[in-house]
Amino acid sequence: MQTITILGSTGSIGVSTLDVIARHPERYSVFALTAHSRVSELAQQCLQFKPEVAVVGSAEAARALEPLLRQQGLSTQVAYGPQALCAVAAADGCDTVMAAIVGAAGLEPSLAAARAGKKLLLANKEALVMSGQLFMDAVAEHHATLLPIDSEHNAIFQCLPQAYGRVPEAHGVARIVLTASGGPFLKRDVATLEAVTPEEAVAHPNWVMGRKISVDSATMMNKGLEVIEAHWLFGAPADRIEVLIHPQSVIHSMVSYVDGSLLAQLGNPDMRTPIAHALAYPERIASGVGPVDLAKIGQLQFLAPDFQRFPCLKLAYDALASGGSTAAILNAANEVAVQAFLDREIGFRMIDQLIQRVMDRLPGRTVSGLDDLLEQDREARRLARDCITS
Repeated sequence: MQTITILGSTGSIGVSTLDVIARHPERYSVFALTAHSRVSELAQQCLQFKPEVAVVGSAEAARALEPLLRQQGLSTQVAYGPQALCAVAAADGCDTVMAAIVGAAGLEPSLAAARAGKKLLLANKEALVMSGQLFMDAVAEHHATLLPIDSEHNAIFQCLPQAYGRVPEAHGVARIVLTASGGPFLKRDVATLEAVTPEEAVAHPNWVMGRKISVDSATMMNKGLEVIEAHWLFGAPADRIEVLIHPQSVIHSMVSYVDGSLLAQLGNPDMRTPIAHALAYPERIASGVGPVDLAKIGQLQFLAPDFQRFPCLKLAYDALASGGSTAAILNAANEVAVQAFLDREIGFRMIDQLIQRVMDRLPGRTVSGLDDLLEQDREARRLARDCITS
């Protein structure tokens, strides 16, 4: 029986994780559920899964959650704040942590899980993008098990040898190929992108995701962050990580080998597949996702990405090449820019321009530890906000 903490249980990944868990009550139980402010949704999840602990973002949210749980006769302990997130991620009561908090807020609890030697299912790409070597060192030093949940990285993981060990040369790996849907604006006239609304940007053609990730998909920053994540997960240099637009979202990613073989993982666009794979690894369990009907799909298309249409992808490659804290600066600026776009403070094409401005004005530096990294994150956010308001 695996006991699981879900960081970000009311988001799309958290909800999908609970769906898979509910299908296998003989295999999984829930130790802790966390949400930032969706108190009523969290209370309903607690009623169904009866965790020992529920964590919310603030004292106000905790005061709202507590009576909802007691009215249902639940003894679930309620806690709040960043320290509580880290505590449930590292607690002895769980052995597996689903890290599904979006953005930089997920870094510290994800790192806490790694340092506690947990089986860590990483859906929060920003944590690894920001901390890179620091994160991978923590995984290795504390003998944690790191399994990727992003559909692309999980697909790559499935296409690599089990004893891969982040050494592509030792296993004949020539290239890692990340596929991308191209988002909602793949065929839209580039000249009209300035007029894009938040409602249009979050309307992804294939995937059901949160608003921030949906905007990242529309700009292809999501894929840029995945390039950086793939570098750290699989030990491949930037020039051996390729992005290929695949509008059908059936092939989730591929691995090219030196003998000319190209291995791909296919599946319907449903996050329950990689979640089920990671939960049960190295076994396979039912996820609730049906098989791909290739005859119905008919054909699969592939396109090279256009940096004029998707400049954020180029910025991510630049950040990876620069090293140090540059990826953390990129991520911080992007989070601020996306939120400003969703709040209608800036236009869609201002997202990449704002990120570029922050990267130009705040050079990356060598990261000596978590505090140094978080200071760079804060500085980038301050600069991004100044650029918006000035």
